[in-house]
Amino acid sequence: MTIDYKPTGVCSTNINVTVSDGIIDKVVFTNGCSGNTQGVSALVAGMKAEDAIARLKGIKCGFKPTSCPDQLALAIEEAMKA
Repeated sequence: MTIDYKPTGVCSTNINVTVSDGIIDKVVFTNGCSGNTQGVSALVAGMKAEDAIARLKGIKCGFKPTSCPDQLALAIEEAMKA
């Protein structure tokens, strides 16, 4: 399942996530901190969706209540529901 997720409270404007059989195939962020979003995308590729959610959910960016990794966890959850 591939979804486009519109993150809130972060610099990224879209997260495209592909999940197959509970495994993350691909993540592409639009905008945001290029190196960080590419790094997070590469690290979660091939990972079980539930493991990525557990590791990323709740991470904050500075004083913001969320972050790109936290928003990715939400996007993965949404992809799993679809």
